[in-house]
Amino acid sequence: MTKLTENNSDIGATEQLAAHPPKLSTQIDEKKSLPAPNIVPDGVSPPIQHPLDPLNADEINLTTRLLLASSKFQKYMRIIAITPNEPDNKQSVVNYKSKDQLQRRATATVRDPKGRTTYEFVVDLTNKTVEKCTEFNNAQPGLTFDEMIESDDLLRENKDLLAAFAKRNIKMDDVVFYPFSSGYRDETDLSSKRRIYRPYAAIRKHPEDNYYAHHIDGLVITVDLDSFEVEVEDHAIIPIPPKSGNYDPEGIKSPDNVPYFPDGIRKDLKPFIITQPEGPSFQIDGYQISWQKWRIRVGFNVREGLTMNMVEYFDQNRYRPIFYRAAISEMWVPYGDGSPAHNFKNAFDVGEVGIGILTNSLVLGCDCLGEIRYLDGIVNNNQGQALLLKNAICIHEEDVGLLWKHTEFVEQRVQCRRSRRLVISSMITVGNYEYGLYWYFYQDGTIQFEGKLSGSIAPGAYETGKPPVSGGIVAEGLYGPHHQHFFNMRIDWMLDGMKNSLVEVNCEPIPKGPQNPAGNAWIAQETILKTVGEARRLHDDKKGRCWKIINSQSKNHVNQPVAYKIIPSGPPCYPLCDEDSCQGRRGVFARNHIWATQYHPEELYAAGLFPNQSPGDDGIVAYSEKHKNESLVDSDLVTWYTFGVTHIVRPEDWPIMPIETCGFRLKPYGFFAGSPALDVPPPVAKECHGGTCLKH
Repeated sequence: MTKLTENNSDIGATEQLAAHPPKLSTQIDEKKSLPAPNIVPDGVSPPIQHPLDPLNADEINLTTRLLLASSKFQKYMRIIAITPNEPDNKQSVVNYKSKDQLQRRATATVRDPKGRTTYEFVVDLTNKTVEKCTEFNNAQPGLTFDEMIESDDLLRENKDLLAAFAKRNIKMDDVVFYPFSSGYRDETDLSSKRRIYRPYAAIRKHPEDNYYAHHIDGLVITVDLDSFEVEVEDHAIIPIPPKSGNYDPEGIKSPDNVPYFPDGIRKDLKPFIITQPEGPSFQIDGYQISWQKWRIRVGFNVREGLTMNMVEYFDQNRYRPIFYRAAISEMWVPYGDGSPAHNFKNAFDVGEVGIGILTNSLVLGCDCLGEIRYLDGIVNNNQGQALLLKNAICIHEEDVGLLWKHTEFVEQRVQCRRSRRLVISSMITVGNYEYGLYWYFYQDGTIQFEGKLSGSIAPGAYETGKPPVSGGIVAEGLYGPHHQHFFNMRIDWMLDGMKNSLVEVNCEPIPKGPQNPAGNAWIAQETILKTVGEARRLHDDKKGRCWKIINSQSKNHVNQPVAYKIIPSGPPCYPLCDEDSCQGRRGVFARNHIWATQYHPEELYAAGLFPNQSPGDDGIVAYSEKHKNESLVDSDLVTWYTFGVTHIVRPEDWPIMPIETCGFRLKPYGFFAGSPALDVPPPVAKECHGGTCLKH
């Protein structure tokens, strides 16, 4: 991308605005009515308590008023995203006390559709000024709902689309358009030339019908969201898949449905009720959660969604920091179907849309089970109005089986402990897919992230006798293109302080000889990755390869550096597209499972600041090359860890995919003086239903 101008002066947006009195609640005051739909006015937000608190509605609305007063901003411009601009000085945040003055900033990403230009405004919320404006002439910010909704009428009136549907005997009234990002096919898609997305079309036979079952294939529709021009490519007329794919209790009883359940839903499932008569064991103070020696600050923003901040564990009579911040920096979904209507599909869900704005409001349903507490999320629309995502973040506890157990053989004494974990989660919907984003904190000091994938496949249609080459058939005339899901988790470490190092561990056999006469011995060989250039690594299952974050200046009771280890929760995922393809050049971050850099506050996203319509020249690959000679030894360390799923579509994935998981664990490795779980109390026999858990 090219930065055209950078103006650090006050841009005439100073505005004196009265402060609102603080509220005691940690959520929106709903006793004061909200404008429709979910727009949050001033004066109902909880007070800001900490520099890392998410932006509240008052701050988002203030940001918009300051933009409107700026000479650089025009009223026709679209406010794409308003996100927290967190302090660069992390030590000042760590040292923050409630009596200290809060310095709050926001970054507003703005699109000028007339000038085909993107701006970033930095707003000083404390002093109520626009501090800085940066102009980009060839960068596309994420897509927004408002833009895509505006384009729906345009699509329905387009003559080329009407003609294409007429050739297929399709009535426009039966058509549903659903969005998909444009990908990047060639230079005509360059972000400097136009702002595009490529929606798909399907038929909905009735209001409750699953339209993904009746995909209209062979068309590539391109919409320019700046000019609202539409291009239609008609590659082939393929029959519409005839079978239904409904998943509601009534729909599955229809003989036309795939799959078909003539008896409807199961009737032999007994109630399963989780109760905590004394309430949960965690406490929530604003956005800080305390539970079982853990202390965590939760963040939320329109782009990254749920973030974990200042994660600490109480040990040795103090809170010991583990990491400063962790967030999904990017999600990439490259599709493996080579047909012209599908070969451009590779979505960057964080940078092309934003997983915060896509977060579900968990008001209805059973996404979480048990004694639940919630935190709201606040995002913005194209007009810069604050929007409420009610119950965006779910917090609860889960029993997860045994924590530890041992039976003394001679005395036949038994000790066991149940394992409980704190769950902090959110659920997002990205078009056809659902992603559950789950953080788990355990009583033994382990931290886990788990991605739960569900929702519908992004389907294709095929002609009888011409089965798809790169997809799995799920119903008559319908298939799911094979694809992959890559997540990149950026973790800004603070393991017992801000001077950490990255160590690679490989398990290697000792050659048979004097040191290994029986041939059974092996070692865990540790190698410090000394520079940014060295820290571009892949998993090696044969060697049991993993990585440790160490603090060489903090030693444990056996004089070893304290450490945490990164362990994958499933098999490593490798990109299958050609490295020189448009997909391969855009998803470079997935070529390595771990990258590492020093902390640079502006480097947050594995695919770069503006991956939408980007050919792939930004992000961690650029950061790593730029800083390749920087030392990582005793540094302010940031790791970029990539994990994912290779999805070979099967009939059982239709019409809604059962949960598929991926993720990683962070496990203490010499961080504690022995097992930190020994002080977990034994379970009460009556609560184990029958008293079989403890016998002495």
